[in-house]
Amino acid sequence: MNSSSGSSGPASHWRVVGAGLAASLVGIGLARFAYTPLLPVMIDAGWFDAPVAAFLGAANLAGYLVGALAGRRLALANSSQGVMRLMMLLATVSFIACAFPLSAAWFFIWRLLSGVAGGAIMVLVSSLVLPRVPSAQKGLASGAIFLGIGIGIIVSGTLVPVMLRVSLQATWLAVGFVAMVLTVASWRAWPNENGATNSGAPAAPRPLRLAAPMRTLLVQYALIAFGLVPEMLFLVDHVVRSLHKGPALASQVWIAYGIGAAVGPMLYGIAAHHYGARVTIRTALVVQILAAGALIASGGTAEILALALAIGSFPAGVVPAALARVHEYFEDHDARQRMWGLATVSFAFMQAASGYFYSSLYQATHGRHVILFGIGAVAYLAALVLDFVAAARAEHRSESICASQA
Repeated sequence: MNSSSGSSGPASHWRVVGAGLAASLVGIGLARFAYTPLLPVMIDAGWFDAPVAAFLGAANLAGYLVGALAGRRLALANSSQGVMRLMMLLATVSFIACAFPLSAAWFFIWRLLSGVAGGAIMVLVSSLVLPRVPSAQKGLASGAIFLGIGIGIIVSGTLVPVMLRVSLQATWLAVGFVAMVLTVASWRAWPNENGATNSGAPAAPRPLRLAAPMRTLLVQYALIAFGLVPEMLFLVDHVVRSLHKGPALASQVWIAYGIGAAVGPMLYGIAAHHYGARVTIRTALVVQILAAGALIASGGTAEILALALAIGSFPAGVVPAALARVHEYFEDHDARQRMWGLATVSFAFMQAASGYFYSSLYQATHGRHVILFGIGAVAYLAALVLDFVAAARAEHRSESICASQA
C-alpha cells in the first residue's frame, strides 16, 4: 500500500516514521557528522590546509541556520512533502560534489547547501510525521525520527575508515551512495498534506503568542546549543592531542558517541512522553554537567568511552525532548510547527555562532580542551538554573493570582 495515499494504518504510519528517520540520517547524521573523520584526511591529502578545512566544516552549521529559517516558507510555497524530497536529494548531490574538490569556493557552496538541507529537514520532519502517529506512540515515534542522527554518526565512524583505504574521493562517493539509497527508499513514503499548504494560497496564520515558558525554552535551547558544540567538535581531538591515546581509540570514541546519539532520541523521547519534557530536560542537563566535569578530570580508556556514550546521547536526544515541550504548550498544529521553527532557528543560530567562537578560542588557548569543555558545562548549568528560576516565578504568579481571587 502506498502511504502517500493517506492511509492511517500501523504499517502506514511507521513507514512515514521510517522516512523521517532516513531524512534525519541523510540531512544531519551524514551531512554534518561524516565531515568530522574526513577533516584530518583532507588536510593530509592536501585538498585544503587546516584553517580552510575548519572554515569549510563550519559552512554546514551556517547552512543549517539558513535551512531552519527558510524551511517553513519553502513548505508554504510548495509542500512539506516536496521539500523533504528535495532536501534529501540536495544533501545527496552535495556528497557527490564534495568528491571533486575543484576549489575551496566549490566545496564551501556544497557544504553550505548540505547544511541548508539539514536545517529544513529539522524544521519540517516532525510536523509531517507525528500527526500521522497515534497519541500513545508519539514519544516512541519522535525518538525514532531523530534516531537517524545517531545512525549517521555510526555510519560515518565505520564506513569512512573502510572506504579511506580505497581513496578519499571514493569515501565521499560512498557516503553519497548511501544517501541516494535512503532518498530513493523513502521517496514514496512521504504523505500528502491535507492542509492549506496544498490548496492554493494559505490563510494568514494567527499571531503566535509566546508565553513565558516558551520564551524560556527558546533561551534554554540556545544555551544547550552553546554547551554541546565544544564536545561535538573537539571530543576526538581531545582524545588524540590532550590524552595522547592515538587514532584507534579516537575512532572507538567517535563510534561510542554515535551509539549514544542513536540511543538518545528514543530514550529522551520516551522519557518525555512518560515523565514530562521539563523533567527529562532537567535530568539530562544534570547528567551532561557531570559528564563534562568527568571528561575534564578522566583519562582512562573505559571512562572516556562511557563518557562519549553519555555525551553523544544529548545533541540528538534533546531534540525530541524540546519538541515534546512545545507540544505540551500548543494544541494547534500550525502553532506547534511555527514554535518548533523558532526553537530550531534559536538552536541553529547559537550553534553556528558558537562554532566560530570555540574554534577561535581553541586557537587562542593553543588547544586547551579543558577551557572549552568547562565553558560548555557552564552553559548547561545556566540553562538548568534558568528553568528552575522560570518555574519558581510561574509558581509565584500562580499563588498571587489565587490569593487575589480568594
